Amino acid sequence: MSPRGDLLQFRPTSVARRNPVAIVRICPARGHPVLRPAVLGLATGDVFRGVAIGASGSSVGEVVFNTAMTGYQEICSDPSYRQQMVTLTYPHVGNVGANPEDQESAIAQVAGLIIRERPRTPSNWRSAETLPAYLERLGVVGIAEIDTRRLTRILRDQGAQSGCIVTDTDDADLAVERARAFSGLAGLDLAQEVTTDQVFQWAEPSWGQAAPEPKHHVVVMDYGVKRNILRRLVDVGCRVTVVPAKTSLEDVLAHQPDGVMLSNGPGDPEPCDYAVAIARQLMEQRVPVMGICLGHQILGLACGGRTTKMKFGHHGANHPVGDERSGQVMITSQNHGFAVDEASLPETVRVTHRS
Repeated sequence: MSPRGDLLQFRPTSVARRNPVAIVRICPARGHPVLRPAVLGLATGDVFRGVAIGASGSSVGEVVFNTAMTGYQEICSDPSYRQQMVTLTYPHVGNVGANPEDQESAIAQVAGLIIRERPRTPSNWRSAETLPAYLERLGVVGIAEIDTRRLTRILRDQGAQSGCIVTDTDDADLAVERARAFSGLAGLDLAQEVTTDQVFQWAEPSWGQAAPEPKHHVVVMDYGVKRNILRRLVDVGCRVTVVPAKTSLEDVLAHQPDGVMLSNGPGDPEPCDYAVAIARQLMEQRVPVMGICLGHQILGLACGGRTTKMKFGHHGANHPVGDERSGQVMITSQNHGFAVDEASLPETVRVTHRS
């Protein structure tokens, strides 16, 4: 019996006896919700059975793990996670609920969310809804009550995997079959799926901050930009104009920018030939250019380098980066599955930071 008096029955599976299925019967008189079953299947054939949180149905994507202890709402709404299923290694997820201010985009972007412990009652003065309600409202399928440590070891040892979450069923064969049908992110241009369809201005600073008087005008090429990047530009005195991913050089220069930022975004940078072309044109015009995440990889391609798919990527809030010039080590937040191949860069490019 649980502390609330609910009757729990555990049935071991043939996949892993350390990962049981929870069959829960709730006393109707007590008014507790009935937990729905869910299955996560990987292309490797590994199966994880748990309970559904969020929307009903099924979803496929690349399964990755994120080591951050906070920021699950920002992760769910970050366009860079498009077509990915995020495993959160920290076990207590959902404890502070969700709120409108922490969104990195207008919608949820992840293909699915995978957590260890199902959140019960959120406790935070900014909370507007629970994590399961947030996921359900935005149409994101999720699975909880699985061994995320075992899943993370699989991803660490074998690399990011195609996966599928199915809810309201325990059909493991279906989950594995759909996972194997997903081809992965290599070769996918997802920036066009998440970019804005019109030019807009951004003037909102970080939460609780006052915006200083703008001193510089920055045009942001939107390949899936996070709101917090735009907020931080405002914080340091920038007037920000955001333009669609396929904006021409002439239209960018018409805004008379002091500099151009190539934003973060999802997918493989190599198919984004339009982005590589304008980055090269901007440099030829001697316009200051900065790239972050996907934008950094696009900048590397524009300089004549190559990019490569990483084994399991960098997803977390505690990645060390060394400054090659000063020797200083910084702790950074990162989210990328591709990287610039340093050996492919021409002699005209100097590496200043190394992860």
